[in-house]
Amino acid sequence: MIAGSIGLERLEGLLDEAARRPRRTLVSLTVAVGSCDPSAIAFGSRMAADRWFCWEQPDRDGFAVAGIGSAHEVVSRGEGRFDDVVSDCADIAANRLADEPGDLPAAAGPVWVGGFAFAPEGGATAPWSSLPPALVHLPELSIARVAGIGYLTLSAVVSPGDDPAERAARLRSRLASVREHGLPLFDPSPGGTLVRSVRPPGDFEDGVARAVERIRAGALRKVVLAREVEVEASSAHDPAALFGALRELFPACFCFCVGTPEAAFVGASPELLVRRSGAVAATVALAGSARRSADPAVDDHLGEQLLRSDKDRHEHEIVAHRIERMLRPHSVWVEAADTPGLVQVANIQHLATPIHAQLAEPRSAVELAALLHPTPAVGGEPRDVALAAIPELEEMDRGWYAGPVGWMDAAEDGEFCVALRSALIRDRTARLFAGGGIVADSDPAAELAETEIKLDALLPLLAG
Repeated sequence: MIAGSIGLERLEGLLDEAARRPRRTLVSLTVAVGSCDPSAIAFGSRMAADRWFCWEQPDRDGFAVAGIGSAHEVVSRGEGRFDDVVSDCADIAANRLADEPGDLPAAAGPVWVGGFAFAPEGGATAPWSSLPPALVHLPELSIARVAGIGYLTLSAVVSPGDDPAERAARLRSRLASVREHGLPLFDPSPGGTLVRSVRPPGDFEDGVARAVERIRAGALRKVVLAREVEVEASSAHDPAALFGALRELFPACFCFCVGTPEAAFVGASPELLVRRSGAVAATVALAGSARRSADPAVDDHLGEQLLRSDKDRHEHEIVAHRIERMLRPHSVWVEAADTPGLVQVANIQHLATPIHAQLAEPRSAVELAALLHPTPAVGGEPRDVALAAIPELEEMDRGWYAGPVGWMDAAEDGEFCVALRSALIRDRTARLFAGGGIVADSDPAAELAETEIKLDALLPLLAG
C-alpha cells in the first residue's frame, strides 16, 4: 500500500542530475505516507544482507524512526571516531538534491542512524564483530513517524559517473519490497534456556570492593562497573519480537534496535544522552536507582527513600555537575533543575535532573554526543582515571553497551540515548548487560542486587 502510492519519476530526474555533478551528491525523495508502524516495516522488509535500525519512544506521541539498507556508511575507531563521523556526514550533506515537502519535522528526510561503542576500541571481541567502535549509516529507505504522520524517504549517494538507471532500479526494488506486518508476539524458546553469569557474581562484588578502596583513598570520586549475563536458547532469539515486547513494556524509554546481518543490539534505555533541536541541547542527568513495587504505597515509599538517600544523591550530583560543566563553555546559558525528580519505568526508578542549554554556535547532534560521552552515569569521575580503571575492574568488553545510540537528520538535529537495559543477540545467544555507580558508601552486595534489578528489564523475556 505504501509502495504503490509513491511515484519515482522525480527521484529518477534527481539521480540523473547528480551523476553529472563533479562530486558525490546525496539524493533523496521524501513523501508523507499517513499512519504507519516504522519499526514493523523495517523488521518486515529488511533483507538478509541489510543493516537496519529502529528507534521509538512510544509515550512521546508515538515518535519513531526506522531504516533499512545502506546508501552510505561511516565506520571508524579510536579517539577520532566521533570526528570522523561528524566530518563524513557533513561532507555528504553539503551537496544534496532533495524532493520533499516544506517544513519537514525533525527525523523526516535523510537520516543518519547507528551508534558508538563505549570505548574508542570497544567491541574487539568476536560477539561484537559486526558492530565496530563507530558505525553510522544512511538508510536507503527510512520512515519517521511524527505526531502520527509517517514520512518515507528514499536516499542514494551518487558519485560522478554512476549509472543513474542502476540506482533508480535499486531504489525501485527497495520500495517494492516494503511490507507492513505487525511485529510478532514474543514466544519464549520452546526448548528452554540456559542462563549464566559470564563471570561469577562474586567477582563483580570483588571489583566493587576494590573500587570503593580506591575511592576512599582519594583516587576516584565515582566509577561505574557492569557485568554480563548470557542467555542460551534452543532456537534463535527473535529481535523483532523482543523489540515489540520492549516498546509495550517500556513506552517512556528509548527503545532501539541496531541490526546487522549477523547480530542485533536491542534495548530500552531510560537515559537521554542528548537531544539537539536547532540551537537548543537537552539532556538528563540520570543516576541513583531503586526498585519499583506493585503496591502503590510501597512504591511511593521507595521513591521517597531514593530522593532522600545521601549515597544516591551524591552519585547523582557528580553526573549533573559534570554535564553542566561540559556544556557551559559551548553555551549562551545552561539551565538545570534545582533538585532531582524521579524517572519511573516498569521495574526501576532513577533520580533525574533535566538540563537544557542554548548553544553559542552550531554543533551537530553527533558533536554533542561526543562532548558528553561518557557521562559519570556510565563512566566515572575523574573521567580519565575512571575510564582507565573500568576494564581492569570489570574484565569484560562492553562493546556498544553504555555507548551512544541514536539518529541525526540532514539539519543535524537528532538524539542519542545511552545504550542501557540492552542485549546483543546473535542467533541462539543473547548477552545482557547491567551496571551501577560505585561511590564511597557503596556496598558490594547491594550493587550486585541493583544489577539484578536492571537485568530484569530483559532477562524475563529472553529466559522465558
